[in-house]
Amino acid sequence: MSLNDNLLGIPPTHLADDPAPRDALAAGTDPAQVAAAHPASSLPWTVLAEQALEAGRTVEGYAYARVGYHRGLDALRRSGWRGQGPVPWAHEPNQGFLRALAALARAAGTIGETAEHERCRTFLADCDRSAVGTLGLA
Repeated sequence: MSLNDNLLGIPPTHLADDPAPRDALAAGTDPAQVAAAHPASSLPWTVLAEQALEAGRTVEGYAYARVGYHRGLDALRRSGWRGQGPVPWAHEPNQGFLRALAALARAAGTIGETAEHERCRTFLADCDRSAVGTLGLA
């Protein structure tokens, strides 16, 4: 048995693909413009969070990550997720949410919110253990 085994037998959740925000970001559109045009998408909020964290703007990154995380939870619930079960990193539309969760964990850890950091890291591992290493939270 591997660490990624789904012991509860819950099918993985795969978010619907919405290529518009991903394509706009890939074309070089400012992530703030993409977030304004596609506010329900986790991806542009996550990019804003990652950029803020990289620039040392931790509180701003925390706020963007929190929005991306909640937008992702909304999308997961619309896709049938009921608070548990795999959310595979390999499914590209899931990556905006998983990256937001990782950014929120990093930001929480940086400001000393240890319980939130651990909650987010555990949640990420519960979604897809491979994402923890991929996103630098191993």
